[in-house]
Amino acid sequence: AGGSEAVIGLSLIALGTSLPELSTTVVAALRKSSDVAIGNVVGSNLFNILAILGITALLTDIPVDPEFLKFDLWFMFAASILLWLFVLLRATINRTWGVIFLSGYFGYLFVIYQ
Repeated sequence: AGGSEAVIGLSLIALGTSLPELSTTVVAALRKSSDVAIGNVVGSNLFNILAILGITALLTDIPVDPEFLKFDLWFMFAASILLWLFVLLRATINRTWGVIFLSGYFGYLFVIYQ
């Protein structure tokens, strides 16, 4: 991941800042509002990538460590493609897929902490 600061950002800070999205998405899913649940996840990610990085770059340059290209961005790309396939196929993200998604995230954490 390119250093201990990057690992902290990719894990602990990401988890802490994602807790509001987690609660919103869980409540929306429990209320059978899947469009809100998926929209919240996608919208939050788009805002983080485009708006937050854009606003920050207006204030100061943001060097990008090429190490992110070796694993982290590819992992994010694969997760995005998986979600895109669910939407394209109008599939349901059920408990089995929930376990698979969580296992993927914990596997990702395992790799970046090595």
